[in-house]
Amino acid sequence: MSSMDKVAVVTGGASGIGEGCVRKLVSLGYWVEILDQEREQSARLVNELNSSSLRTKHHVVDVADAHSVDKCAQQILGEHGRIDVLVTSAGILESSANILDMDMVSHDRVWQINYHGTVHCVRSFGKIMRAALRGAIVTVGSTTSFVAFPLPAYCPGKTAIRRLTEILAVELGRFGIRVNGVAPTYVITPAMQAKIDAGERDPEVLRNSGALNMLVEPHHVA
Repeated sequence: MSSMDKVAVVTGGASGIGEGCVRKLVSLGYWVEILDQEREQSARLVNELNSSSLRTKHHVVDVADAHSVDKCAQQILGEHGRIDVLVTSAGILESSANILDMDMVSHDRVWQINYHGTVHCVRSFGKIMRAALRGAIVTVGSTTSFVAFPLPAYCPGKTAIRRLTEILAVELGRFGIRVNGVAPTYVITPAMQAKIDAGERDPEVLRNSGALNMLVEPHHVA
């Protein structure tokens, strides 16, 4: 079966790493369903990609809402009859903070989107793949899952995603589903660029933090 027959779902697909993955999957011939709360950015991307071939669609979904994710998964299954690929790229950043002084509302929101959002998506779409005995899931983690960073929500959340991915690989592998995770270094996404512009991140520090001495862009991760 060629990729022209396959359906991919990308959460957080309107920008950043998710957008890079959407573009890559479309270039390979997949039909791509984008799950993202950003209506304007999603519409721009869908209109651009569909100008050459009608192979993308956008769904307004908050991955922190398990019911919303499950409803969307069933809708996509009903339209296509299959789901072959899931990329869980939806996530938000946080600024450095001390655990004793951090804002708990912001802390909890990072966990709701980054970790719980990943759990909701792999459950809803993973069940569909398990029933079909095929599929591939890619979670998006971070290098912060290997070393302690002063990011009291983001760092532990990405560490949890890494372990979740390992558990999923064992749980779903017997059903013909491949589960992998990628753990990028700092990536120049719109969110990261905004922090650079605000003086909260030094691009030279970002460049020198990785093995390749370069600024990583979304298409590199894709």
